[in-house]
Amino acid sequence: MTIEFDDNGKFFTDIISKIPIPVMIQTVTHRIHGNIHVCQDRRLKDELDLPEKFIAITDAVICLPDGQVLYQANFLAVQRDEIIWVMPDSEIADPSKGSAK
Repeated sequence: MTIEFDDNGKFFTDIISKIPIPVMIQTVTHRIHGNIHVCQDRRLKDELDLPEKFIAITDAVICLPDGQVLYQANFLAVQRDEIIWVMPDSEIADPSKGSAK
């Protein structure tokens, strides 16, 4: 790791700080619960719009359409072209409690 300082005392490193965002991802065939890591100055959508072919998911739980858990993994790379939608867990409403916000 390298650390550089500018004249004002601000430091720069090779390490990029990211915030884990718990999400639910719907792919063509599966539903995935896990974390997408987003740079502190970006939105979740900004991370999804990056040009890389795959997006990294941590603490992934892969489920069949009926909700049955198929796999669990500490790390999963998902091809962006296979993603139908992504929803932050904080936005998921309990259908038994009425309509969403």
